[in-house]
Amino acid sequence: MTRHDRIDDVPLRPDFWTLPLEALNPAEWEALCDGCGKCCLLKLEDPDTGEIAYTDVSCRLLDLRTCRCGHYRIRTRLVEGCVALSPATLIEALPWMPATCAYRLRAEGRPLPDWHPLHTGRAESVVEAGQSVADYAVPEYEVDEADLDYRIIGEP
Repeated sequence: MTRHDRIDDVPLRPDFWTLPLEALNPAEWEALCDGCGKCCLLKLEDPDTGEIAYTDVSCRLLDLRTCRCGHYRIRTRLVEGCVALSPATLIEALPWMPATCAYRLRAEGRPLPDWHPLHTGRAESVVEAGQSVADYAVPEYEVDEADLDYRIIGEP
């Protein structure tokens, strides 16, 4: 049994990731995340165009070894602007979500990439495919906020 068979003792349906997002139960919703950490990169929004620019700076709560939030359950209380992604917040969040994000892909009716852990059964497949921020992100507590403009990267 892999970690994708059960989350918090809730069984996951076979191939649940092919279902519409609104059909997922909370455990399946959480299991959809590939653990890349891209959504935890700080982003800048151009006030004139609304264009989103990613930086290589990660949220201070992101554990760069695991690409998981160090305080997931209380993150929105600890980090101003942190969005708890849910079916209710998804449409609002789509513009800043990376193109490879499983939530975005499924919202757009597209399949998950072959490297996604739900296909491979291995969390390491994200790193092996070069999709993890662990190799290049810098924690925000190491960067002066005034320098964020110099930390802009292309779509991660």
